[in-house]
Amino acid sequence: MSVDSVETHRRWQEEELIRMVKGGALFPLGSDPQGEIGSLYGVYDRENAVDARGTFLVDPEGNIQWIEISPTAVGRNVNEFLRALRALQHQRTTGRLLPCGWQPGRPTLPDPGEEKGESTPTWEIWETRQAF
Repeated sequence: MSVDSVETHRRWQEEELIRMVKGGALFPLGSDPQGEIGSLYGVYDRENAVDARGTFLVDPEGNIQWIEISPTAVGRNVNEFLRALRALQHQRTTGRLLPCGWQPGRPTLPDPGEEKGESTPTWEIWETRQAF
């Protein structure tokens, strides 16, 4: 979604993106020329009539679960976005708490009372090296 017109999106897809990504964008590109949607998500800059670069993961109920706002001058990390998406899906499916840097197949955080005792602090059970 951006303030760019549908025509600008079409040209970008046909002239540039298709050369960088086989098949071009694998998702629809939305046009929000008045910044209405950007305003709802808090990324629209009225003074300059542009949206900040924002990535949002929204759950099936419509709740924002993850936000990343990045400056135009710094590229985004698609792998981190996909990691966060997989982590949120795993958490939603299993109910498990996930540590920083969690990847599929890596240990999750223990539930309270699951190991050692009802009030054992996480730091006694889990080590940061398990996240990477």
